[in-house]
Amino acid sequence: MEIIITGASGFVGQNLSKYFSDEKSKVSALSMRDEWSCPDKADAIIHLAGKAHDTENTSSDDEYFTINTDLTRKIFDEFINSDIKDFIYFSSVKAVADEVNDILDENQLAKPKTSYGKSKLKAEEYLLSKTLPEEKRVFIIRPCMIHGPGNKGNLNLLYKMVKKGIPWPLAAFDNERSFLSIDNLNFLIAEILKNKEIKSGIYNFADDDFLSTNELIEIISEVLEKKTRQLKINKFIIIFFSKIGDKLNLSLNSERLKKLTENYKVSNQKIKQQLNIRHLPMSTKEGLIKTIKSFEHK
Repeated sequence: MEIIITGASGFVGQNLSKYFSDEKSKVSALSMRDEWSCPDKADAIIHLAGKAHDTENTSSDDEYFTINTDLTRKIFDEFINSDIKDFIYFSSVKAVADEVNDILDENQLAKPKTSYGKSKLKAEEYLLSKTLPEEKRVFIIRPCMIHGPGNKGNLNLLYKMVKKGIPWPLAAFDNERSFLSIDNLNFLIAEILKNKEIKSGIYNFADDDFLSTNELIEIISEVLEKKTRQLKINKFIIIFFSKIGDKLNLSLNSERLKKLTENYKVSNQKIKQQLNIRHLPMSTKEGLIKTIKSFEHK
């Protein structure tokens, strides 16, 4: 199998490249900076290149739409005119909703609030508006929070906090959310490309189980063999300090507080039904333990 990957230097791109190379597939990285053209022949394009959500809120709206929307349109047009059979576009659950009250599935009406989410949705709409040649397939992947060895972000911050013995101050927020291990992501992409019976469409990617951030702290503590105190400080006090963090550019701001405490449950039933499986290869807890253990070797 010959696969073209855009955004191959990123966390997901590096992992997918290694996974498919280990499976004896030929992987080509396509840089979309400056002048570029897509090779005419391959089996699939995995389009990862894009602008991630800026938690510091310093990016302009135009940046999101130029990179996430316009660039996706250009490479998709090249795919349509090529001999390549499969196009996999990595969108985001945030293209649908910034907040989830129940469980997010593929049928929910999309109402993103951020420029990041809106730019991803615009790209999705463009892909869905085109008539595909009969032999081609297009997959819009909406992953939730991806993690794995080498991952940076909130998981690493929580790990450092627990390692230093700092009490967890947000225990009053009792949430449930979805995670996605890089191992399960690799598995799902490989299965989509191997199984030609899977139909084009939108697919959520998430691990099987939901976890609260409080449970995540317990898992980190278990890995580190440290007992972490969980403090139930009044929510309004925490929210007040997060707003101060917005103005003073502190590590705890409104955006980070939301990521750490929000309810965001994502259904993966559609892709599992397509693959005729009941469970993904790696459980939610196993994947998180693997990621957390990798921080010890940094």
